[in-house]
Amino acid sequence: MPLLFEPITFRGVTLRNRIVMSPMCQYSAGPDGRATDWHLVHYGARATGGVGLILVEATAVESRGRISTEDLGLWDDSQIEPLARIVRYCKSQGAAMGIQLAHAGRKAWSFTKGQGPEAPVGPSPVPYAPDWVTPRPLDAEGIEQVVAAFQAAAARALAAGFDVVEIHAAHGYLLHSFLSPLSNQREDEYGGSLGNRMRLLLRVVEAVRRVWPEEKPLFVRVSASDYVAGGLEPDDLVQVARALAPLGVDLVDCSSGGLVSNARIPVGPGYQVPFAEKIRREVGIPTGAVGLITRPEQAEEILLNGRADLVLLGRELLRNPYWPLQAARILGAEVQWPVQYLRAKN
Repeated sequence: MPLLFEPITFRGVTLRNRIVMSPMCQYSAGPDGRATDWHLVHYGARATGGVGLILVEATAVESRGRISTEDLGLWDDSQIEPLARIVRYCKSQGAAMGIQLAHAGRKAWSFTKGQGPEAPVGPSPVPYAPDWVTPRPLDAEGIEQVVAAFQAAAARALAAGFDVVEIHAAHGYLLHSFLSPLSNQREDEYGGSLGNRMRLLLRVVEAVRRVWPEEKPLFVRVSASDYVAGGLEPDDLVQVARALAPLGVDLVDCSSGGLVSNARIPVGPGYQVPFAEKIRREVGIPTGAVGLITRPEQAEEILLNGRADLVLLGRELLRNPYWPLQAARILGAEVQWPVQYLRAKN
């Protein structure tokens, strides 16, 4: 059996294979932040298509933390059942279900460059780009509110039936903006040294772990490089991963970029895989690799050579919801097809 199709277990959750649907915003929620029929069909198709784990798109823990006004939310109990409906269906098709909990921070309301109905917040008054709104620095009370919001959203994710929670600390959003010295110019205990700058992320992880059951895995997505002089570098994220592991984080999902608008990112096939490989090798924590992974042979190589433990697909799964079924045929793996589609298997 190709390694891509070998089951893998994190705590009490076993994935049928090592193919993960990367969280990708659909900008299709209602103004109330609730999931819609679009989300049911979108995620349901990938579950039917054989994905091992679906990570539902960035889901805001506060209304002011949405990336756009069409983002999913879990800041209110009324948002639980629309997501639970999706979870129930996708699990019936054999997929494990995860959700990415997020706060956009200074990049909130991005369709209007930060000019939304609620003022954006961040670590310091440093806008994402010159033509974006300057965020209001979070004070001590605001930081406590953010930590509590992540914890409450995780409790709602549990009520919705999710198997995995992923904390979004990448792509220039709130937790990443605290991590990077380019956006964090604070002089209190949340700024200055890397140990201080990671304090908010560690507090969020600890708070989420208090309500997220021991038998369920917790992932964290990071940006392993800011691609700008003076910003975060992979060695910094190795230190962050070392701090995360003892707190009950089961996997580091290794992405990059998103902090500043002028970064020059060397995009190419598998361009972020070295980040996952480095953190996995130097920290000993499982990692997920993401970024222009498109071919089954490419995904298999990443796993066989110990460069990551999971392979996350983004745009490739937008193009082809049935990529796992086709990859199994190419790699010679025998997998279960939906009975409704068996006539197309051979």
